[in-house]
Amino acid sequence: MQDVTEKLTAAGVRPTRQRELIASHLFAGDNRHFTAEELHTELLDGDMRVSLATIYNTLGSFLKAGLLKTVSVDAGCLYYDTNTAPHYHLYDEDGQKLTDLEPKGIVVKGLPELSGDQTIDRVDIIVRTRPREL
Repeated sequence: MQDVTEKLTAAGVRPTRQRELIASHLFAGDNRHFTAEELHTELLDGDMRVSLATIYNTLGSFLKAGLLKTVSVDAGCLYYDTNTAPHYHLYDEDGQKLTDLEPKGIVVKGLPELSGDQTIDRVDIIVRTRPREL
C-alpha cells in the first residue's frame, strides 16, 4: 500500500485508510472507466465495506487532485477515468461500455475564437457505437 500512499501524498490528498483502499483498487492495474455505483458494487463484492457517500467524496478529492477525469456520456451518466492523459473515447451504447480512443489521427478543426480572458482548456470527443441493423 506504500505506492498508493505516496501517490496520494504527491497529489496533495491526505491518505486515509478508506482513500488508500479505494486508490489501491482503482490504480492497481490498467486505466479504466467506471461509475461511482459500479465502484461501490466492486468494493462490496470484494468484501470492502465503504459507503456510497464515501466513494463520492473520495472520487471528488481524487478529481480535485488531478488523479481522475470525468466523462459525461449522457445527462445523469458520469464516468470516472483513471487515464488523465489527453485522449478521446468510444462509447458502446448497447453495452454501456466506455473505452479509450487515442487522439492519433484525429484532427479537430474550426474551434471558435474566444474573446476576453477565456481559452480552450480541452476538447472532449465521444464516438458512440451501436450494433448495425441487419
